[in-house]
Amino acid sequence: MRLCTFEDAHVVGLEPLASPRPAFNLRCGLSTLLEKQVRAIRPTAVGAFVRPYLAKLTSQDHPYLSVNESTWLIGGPIVLVNARWVPPPRFQLPKDGPFVALQGDEVAYAVLAPDDLIDASPQNLDECLHQWRTRLYTRPAVGRMARHLWDLIEWNGDEIAADFPQLRRDEVHGYPSTLTLIGPSSSLCVHETARVDPFVVADTTNGPVVIDRDAVVTSFTRLEGPCHIGPRTQVFGGNIRAGTSLGPNCRIGGEVSASIVLANTNKSHEGFLGHSYVGEWVNLGAGTHVSDLRNDYADVRVTLDGRSVDTGHRKVGAFIGDHVKAGVGCKLNAGSVIGPYAQLLPCGQLTPKNVPGFCTVDHGRVMDGPDPQALFDAADRVTGCRGDEFTTIHRAVYKGLFDRGASQRRTAIHEAELRRLRRG
Repeated sequence: MRLCTFEDAHVVGLEPLASPRPAFNLRCGLSTLLEKQVRAIRPTAVGAFVRPYLAKLTSQDHPYLSVNESTWLIGGPIVLVNARWVPPPRFQLPKDGPFVALQGDEVAYAVLAPDDLIDASPQNLDECLHQWRTRLYTRPAVGRMARHLWDLIEWNGDEIAADFPQLRRDEVHGYPSTLTLIGPSSSLCVHETARVDPFVVADTTNGPVVIDRDAVVTSFTRLEGPCHIGPRTQVFGGNIRAGTSLGPNCRIGGEVSASIVLANTNKSHEGFLGHSYVGEWVNLGAGTHVSDLRNDYADVRVTLDGRSVDTGHRKVGAFIGDHVKAGVGCKLNAGSVIGPYAQLLPCGQLTPKNVPGFCTVDHGRVMDGPDPQALFDAADRVTGCRGDEFTTIHRAVYKGLFDRGASQRRTAIHEAELRRLRRG
């Protein structure tokens, strides 16, 4: 059976992390959502329907995928899987079909025949989903649907434990004598290429600890499971708390609790990061702290797409987009949303909670940021330092985000100025 993962209109709930990438590239546990879906379905071929502006980037990052190809879609029976679907650890696709599996009123996955797919395209997919729900046999879906980033954070510890049995055990040969283990050794996985210095503690009492290939964990680090130190990630005397996934290729220090950090991000120095989702190529300066709890212990609210949303959780940190730069000593409030390429300058007080992409925060004021081409040139230099490449496709995707976000930036700057004048 072939698999096609698709994005529906609800991916907006996963911003700002889902803006420059397909939603199935988001990580939860030890793997991306796409990797989990492929493992659950075991398809013969894989395709994807993504937002049109992400098609070239998706093809660049996943050359084996058939991206936005309607002719490929109708080539035979297929399983359509929502990009936000997190499958259960053990999944067996029902043999009967066609059918649509629902969570609430959302399509989690569907088995469809070629005749059902003739008119389907990335532009009209939401309309097709509605038609399939009303016309085909429906059944309850198993697994979970990620509606917001705090869902993935909440599930991360469970997903680390669920992914843990899938690791290649032939690459693990006991654990280094330099490491002090608390808890069962069966819940510890240290890749044979990883470096673990003396005076490192791994606590597997409440879940697995995974130190991936070519990772470096320096002395006086404590790892509390479930947690994952990704490939080539370096941890410098850190306190990595339960429910945390790092990497790949990150530089991490200080205290990190129940957070997901994507590739190539720097948080090398002291500072707290809790219940947060951080994008790629982010730099959090020394002493940057991210609060994840209100003083009154009330549920945290987050601004998404101009609306204030109740998360239903007491502990929610920050959602930080790609290429964000936070200066030394920045303080982020619980429920902050920081868009891509935002520049946060320290001011001795809490940074505004809603900072659109490409804006600068200076002395607590939200204002227009530098010329985006200058930001892209800086990104080109930064990625080159890590042996990576900032391609023309990356530049085009982020430039499109900059253009589409103009009205959001104007509104946020105006509202921030009104708040400042009222305080004055």
